Amino acid sequence: MPTQSVASRSGDGRADFDFFFDRWDVSHRRLQTRLVGDTNWDEFGGTCDVRPILGGLGNVDDNVIELPGGSYLAATVRTFDPATRQWSIWWIDGRNPLTIDVPMRGTFEAGVGTFLCDDVFDGRKIRVRFLWSRITEKSARWEQAFSPDGGKTWETNWIMDFSRQA
Repeated sequence: MPTQSVASRSGDGRADFDFFFDRWDVSHRRLQTRLVGDTNWDEFGGTCDVRPILGGLGNVDDNVIELPGGSYLAATVRTFDPATRQWSIWWIDGRNPLTIDVPMRGTFEAGVGTFLCDDVFDGRKIRVRFLWSRITEKSARWEQAFSPDGGKTWETNWIMDFSRQA
């Protein structure tokens, strides 16, 4: 695991994603159809390679996602704002690299990262939530959930379990 930079040791939250720097194997579970009460999941693999940027104020990951119908590439860019002590997260899908998703914003509290945004899915306004949890030296979990009712109820639709490569 890489050592922390001087900027990462400030204690303001900019080190929250330092656990993630490295190469990971990823086990994906994705709901086949979202926001219709579906209970069928696809399971597939992938990899993720994460590194710091901006002198510790951000990081980027490069992903291979091995969907059942074929693999694709994607990337995540995360930046930290010391003034608000919040992270912003942008997703870039390699199948449509001209579009960057709406940024998720949030923080870590008690070892769990919660990130939220408002978005549109299939023409419906939704709330989106990312959760980072179960973080250890060798593993972590990311979950995505959608809420069609402003956050009163949530449907988890994608889970990624990360295992650090040897």
